[in-house]
Amino acid sequence: MSLPAPSPAAIFAPFAGQRIAVVGLGRAGLPSARRLMGWGAEILCWDDGAAARNAAEAAGLPVGDPCAAAGFRFDALLLSPGIPHTLPKPHPAAARAQAAGVPVLCDAELLFRAVRASGSHARFLGVTGTNGKSTTTALLHHLLLRAGRVAEVGGNLGPAALGLPLLGDDGAYVLEMSSYMLERTDALHFDAAILLNLSPDHLDRHGGMEGYAAAKAHIFGHQGADDLAVIGMDDAETAAFAQGRAARVAPISGLAPQPGGVWAEGRTLRDASGPIADLDAAPALPGSHNAQNAAAAAAVALFLGLSRAEIAAGLASFPGLPHRQERVGTRGGIAFVNDSKATNADSAARALASYGRVVWIGGGVPKAGGIDSLAPLFPRIAEAVLIGQSAEDFAATLTAHGVPVQVAGTLAAAVPAARDAARRQGVGTVLLSPACASFDQFTGFDARGDAFRALVAAMPEDV
Repeated sequence: MSLPAPSPAAIFAPFAGQRIAVVGLGRAGLPSARRLMGWGAEILCWDDGAAARNAAEAAGLPVGDPCAAAGFRFDALLLSPGIPHTLPKPHPAAARAQAAGVPVLCDAELLFRAVRASGSHARFLGVTGTNGKSTTTALLHHLLLRAGRVAEVGGNLGPAALGLPLLGDDGAYVLEMSSYMLERTDALHFDAAILLNLSPDHLDRHGGMEGYAAAKAHIFGHQGADDLAVIGMDDAETAAFAQGRAARVAPISGLAPQPGGVWAEGRTLRDASGPIADLDAAPALPGSHNAQNAAAAAAVALFLGLSRAEIAAGLASFPGLPHRQERVGTRGGIAFVNDSKATNADSAARALASYGRVVWIGGGVPKAGGIDSLAPLFPRIAEAVLIGQSAEDFAATLTAHGVPVQVAGTLAAAVPAARDAARRQGVGTVLLSPACASFDQFTGFDARGDAFRALVAAMPEDV
């Protein structure tokens, strides 16, 4: 349950006497600034965009450039996750903070400090990985709520961590943690930490794969023998993290048995004690990658004392997340699946592997390596319809492997072209799983997915 509001005589002010600079006033920064000021901190807010600064001033927050004065006289810098503090080039506020020995932190770190300052021993459950972390975070939160537990969800998914309410000893925070957030933690201790998988991503921010893996490893920081480290075993890079952990390790897999852990055999989720759930009864969790996500959530749920029946019921009732293999409609017997969150080839591979034959809509701003790694799955692509900056390069790769290709350019042109291709090829699924970022045509993967959903909805039912 949530803690009762403090009486006026005992205002909760865990950051009283601390000066905190908040730089980056977007989805996380603005609510974090409000909460820190409410909890007694002396704050100074800044954003490089005038509109964000004006919004902060309108909300009654003090605004000013923390680099304007000589020295950097703050106790901490709360820096928006999207703003670099080291590579490829540190933001000026981050450079000043580090020169002054001031810690650069994320809001999840400050939430942890506040919760512990309140006297609460609420559990902290962290989820990270290159792919699948949003689904696993939402799924674990759903399992807890479905079983009647007190839980809040946020971080990289949903509300900013500092926007979440204080919970009592019976509560749990389920936090999706990006590599950007994890490298800015200090005392944050996760009672259960999940690392799902690792594949190259954000390498410019971390100086290569080694730096990226090191950032992810922070999720296990401060864990001890009473804690749980859930580690994906379906790629060698992640499996290596099972060695040398202070916490009890629960290996997980969507493909193969894992002694001491949780895994899927076909579509049966199980552990050493026997079956846990039939994943065919969980329509929002298709494919072996979602079987691994389910195994991760189940491992933590078992650790927290949920019964096997509660876990099975929660998996079956999980509604899924938008833009993650979201079935947005059926037209003329053709299913349209929105997997816009697949912004790299590894994520798109997981979607392609979940279906037989599809018409694939791909393209956008390509990641390093393009789609070469998808070659083993090209036989599943009956025809490709390509959009965005990468369209010509992707077309050359696919054509070299004998995959029929259309370059549609825009998503608005691609959706009807994909429908026609599905009819021509005799397949029942059109899959938007772009393997690319969206910023050449959209503000984000969510805007791309929303546009896809709207285009399908506008299509006549019988076409």
